[in-house]
Amino acid sequence: MLLVSTPTAPILFKMRLVFPLLIAAVVAAATTGSEEEFLNQIHVLQPRHGAGGTPVQGLSCLSWRLSVEAHNVINWKTVPQACEDYVGHYMLGHQYRKDSETVVNEALVYAQSLHLGGDGKDIWVFDIDETTLSNLPYYANHGFGVEPYNSTQFNVWVDLGKAPALPESLKLYGKLLPLGLKVVFITGRPESQRNVTTNNLRKAGYHTWEKLILKSSNYTSYTAVAYKSIQRKMLEKDGYRIAGNMGDQWSDILGTHVGNRTFKLPDPMYYIS
Repeated sequence: MLLVSTPTAPILFKMRLVFPLLIAAVVAAATTGSEEEFLNQIHVLQPRHGAGGTPVQGLSCLSWRLSVEAHNVINWKTVPQACEDYVGHYMLGHQYRKDSETVVNEALVYAQSLHLGGDGKDIWVFDIDETTLSNLPYYANHGFGVEPYNSTQFNVWVDLGKAPALPESLKLYGKLLPLGLKVVFITGRPESQRNVTTNNLRKAGYHTWEKLILKSSNYTSYTAVAYKSIQRKMLEKDGYRIAGNMGDQWSDILGTHVGNRTFKLPDPMYYIS
């Protein structure tokens, strides 16, 4: 069971690693050079245990992560045990930030090129977990995806309402609104978590949105692809035009009614079909 009230020393240590990186991302670095001096590349081409242990035999964690992001490796349940350190260093290091920044920059260039209808019906769809809010403080205590998913433990974390914003996604959000785009969140979180999700989003800096769509009990048996496709179809039926669609899972951006353009954020910690 996840202990919330009395975190252990390892938890506190990991969270001290996570939060400074996420908070620092919101504040612009003084110069690119100073950021590079602070954030050193952790991994060389051959993945290693920790920051400088022995090579992982028979498995390239870099190649595994690439295959996951390219959707060549699918339907996997947990991160390979040998890649726990690699995934943890990636998520807490500067490369995750850089990869997210690349996706967000491309999304912003696209958004700025749009000619909107001016009727308030142009929307940008965001997923929530690992797209707009980060659960790294939770996954840092659960092997960065090596441990099998435990819904009870994860919901204890969600119900705290303390998930920080993904810095680059928050930055994009702040630039989409002045363009005239409205934001819609579509999440696989259950309807019972509406209040905590609403408060968490606002606390993290997402102060306004057009709709927050959570998964009702009617869709319990639906895959994420089917559920989100139906929700997007309903949005279009109501007259909305999906200019952009962003998520960390392929299931966020596959299916039908995906919008004019989709953008996939990195996430090697779990897979949702």
